[in-house]
Amino acid sequence: MVDLGSQYLRIKDEIDKAVQDTLSSTQYIQGPQVKTFQAALETYLGVRHVIPCANGTDALQIAFMALGLQPGDEVIVPSFTYVATAEVIALLHLKPVMVDVDPDTFNITADIIEKAITPRTKAIVPVHLYGQSADMEDIMALAEQHNLFVVEDNAQAIGADYTFKNGVVKKTGTIGHIGCTSFFPSKNLGCMGDGGAMMTNDDALAAKLRMIANHGQQKKYYHDVTGVNSRLDSLQAAILNIKLRHLDEYSAARQSAAAFYDEAFQNIQELQTPARQHNSTHVFHQYTLRVKNSRRDDLQAYLSEKGIPSMIYYPVPLYKQKAFEKYVPAGFTLPVTEQLCREVISLPIHTEMDGELLGFISESVCSFFE
Repeated sequence: MVDLGSQYLRIKDEIDKAVQDTLSSTQYIQGPQVKTFQAALETYLGVRHVIPCANGTDALQIAFMALGLQPGDEVIVPSFTYVATAEVIALLHLKPVMVDVDPDTFNITADIIEKAITPRTKAIVPVHLYGQSADMEDIMALAEQHNLFVVEDNAQAIGADYTFKNGVVKKTGTIGHIGCTSFFPSKNLGCMGDGGAMMTNDDALAAKLRMIANHGQQKKYYHDVTGVNSRLDSLQAAILNIKLRHLDEYSAARQSAAAFYDEAFQNIQELQTPARQHNSTHVFHQYTLRVKNSRRDDLQAYLSEKGIPSMIYYPVPLYKQKAFEKYVPAGFTLPVTEQLCREVISLPIHTEMDGELLGFISESVCSFFE
């Protein structure tokens, strides 16, 4: 699904030097590489504060810890996403309220969110699924109307641009009160281990996020709140600082691969190619098709026989996971989510794809429907 080996070889000299310099410095925790990467990412995103941490799940957890919510407060999340989005909410004794998504973009919308708001609702988590933004302008307006926090799950869409109606362009992850991202190796901006970060333009929230991520302390050995220990190590920061310089190039390569797929599949009636949100670029963390003839699993098996990997993101709605059954009333169902879980399939897409590989994959998909 992702060719990390070839990606590394293309920038091997840069990565190797950054790693060796870090090893020679012996500053493996909170070394200067972390501050350098933090500043570079702040500049790239156009955001006041980036707070690095150990992984994307920690980023979400620390974000909710910083908001001061109380047990039982409700947080609206899409039902069609990775478990971490709702997991941290439940872990903090908040209530994940799962809602459906748009059948074309796979993201939540303000209209869907509004129907789920109750007096207990305190926050919304838009997940910018597969690489493009949810419609943040409408979501932020709704949040302001109801005095709700917005925590963006930007793990799959770092580098994507969202355009407001007045022409202002912002990077995903910088629009809500807090943005969270992951640097898991397969992400568009991935390290060679684990890593994550939080983003905010709010000075007070930034200070609280930093404090919580560092054992609840601003001054060493003086702990003002109960915190956690969540750090991006210096080696990963050094690697990310190199890869950040290539991120726009990586996004363009993914977009080119997606355009190739789009053209190849345009005449296959049984396939729905990825829709583009009209006011967001798409950085294609995943290229996800919908197979409309109930043959998704057959297609996956066919591709596997040809040595082509594929993935189902995601096969089970969050509300059907055993971990969340206590939050969901009997008989609860969300029809779009149910349908997507039956129909979606993601094809390989990464920064190292050439015409020969794309041709082989797309021709194989097309041959299945002949």
